[in-house]
Formats: sequence, C-alpha cells, structure tokens
Amino acid sequence: MPVTVGVSLKMYFGHAEATAWFDVVAERVRAHEAVASGAVRFFVIPTFLQIPAAIAAFAETPILVGAQDVATHDAGAFTGEVSPSELAEIGASLAEIGHAERRAMFGETDDVVAEKVAAALRNGLTPVLCVGETERMDPADAARETLAQLARSLGDAEGTVIVAYEPVWAIGAPEPAPPAHIRTVCRALREALGRRRSDDTVIYGGSAGPGLLDALDGDADGLFLGRLAHDPDRLTAVLDEAAALAETRS
Repeated sequence: MPVTVGVSLKMYFGHAEATAWFDVVAERVRAHEAVASGAVRFFVIPTFLQIPAAIAAFAETPILVGAQDVATHDAGAFTGEVSPSELAEIGASLAEIGHAERRAMFGETDDVVAEKVAAALRNGLTPVLCVGETERMDPADAARETLAQLARSLGDAEGTVIVAYEPVWAIGAPEPAPPAHIRTVCRALREALGRRRSDDTVIYGGSAGPGLLDALDGDADGLFLGRLAHDPDRLTAVLDEAAALAETRS
C-alpha cells in the first residue's frame, strides 16, 4: 500500500494564485521519484472552480484531484449543489466528506455524511472521510469516540475509502496532536478498517507538517496537509518523508 499525502486548499487561494501553485507543484512532482513510481500517492483538493485547472495542470503527473464536498444526489432540483457524477465526468478522483468545518458551519450530521460517502462511491470517487473528536481527551477515549463516528459516517457503504483522522481541537493549532495520541487513534482506525477492507487508508490531518510522519512510526498511512502545503518547499519535505516511509514498507 502506498504512503498517502493529501492537500486541501480550502478557500485560501484565488484562481490565479491556485493556478500558479498547481504549476509549481506539478514541476516538483515530475522530479519526485517516489510519487512518479506510485510509492507515494499524492492528491490535491482545490475549490470547485479550480478543479478543471488543477486537472489540466496535473495531467502529465500522477497527482489526483478531488473536490471539497459532494451532493447526496447525482442530479435533480438541488440548486447550488455539486453532483458527484459530474465531478467524476470532468476527471475528479476523490471527494472530501465530513470535514469538521462542514459539520460545524453547515450542520452536516453523520447521517448526511454517510449519504455523501455512498454518493461518492457509486460514482467512482474515493471518499476522503474526515473524522475526529471535538474536544481534547485521553487517547483511548478519543479512539472510542472516533470509531463510533466512523461507523455512523460510513453506514453500509461498500468501496475503498481514505479516512482522515483530524481531531477538531488540533485543526489550525500551532502544533499537531501529540504523536502518541495520533498513533493510538490511527491504530484503532486501521484495525477497524482492516476488518472491513484491506485497501482502506488512514491518514492524519490537523496542523500536520514535516517531521510528523517519522514520529508516527508507521501507525498512520500518511498525512493530510493544510496551509503548510502552500509553501512548495515544505510540501516537498513531507513528500520526501513519505518516500522514506514507503521504502521501509517495501
């Protein structure tokens, strides 16, 4: 299984700024042996309007492009929604679902998240399913709470998923959650998913950056990056660490 590194751009970049970033990152990736070989799986999730530009910029690279949300329905009278079938049609590969901001700002429940996971899968999109406890707590308690959220958010969906463990209290914080905390929860998630499908993946997000993958000692399958990845040098440093982890797994 490859080591996975993902980036969500949220709504930080304007269109021209995002396009320039795509070009720089595409150039870096073309020269990155581990990404080129598939040992490291790398994906980028820009805004909806930036998706076609990202697909065009990354056309000659292995970079996958995803969306930051999907509708629960494929088509119909759903003004303002974005169809998972249309996303797949234009070349998107993934869909970020259930991010803490969607849950808090737009009232998305686990039931809604489960509907969106099912919608993504039936249209050939890999869900990047975000889960994580709201308040800081003991790692064992965090694992129990996150596993319960995972079960509710997956529902009866069948198909491969990427689970992004993002403790809400660590998102945007000066530091990520402590490595021992992350390792406890990620081990629990990987064990639960391993009973479901062997090809499911668990990555960590929440102020993640260079040095964290080494500290997690293989208990996470990769990282989900935010603003740190706006700096191509720091992004490349994480890809290099992912390559080193992939080498130990081969």
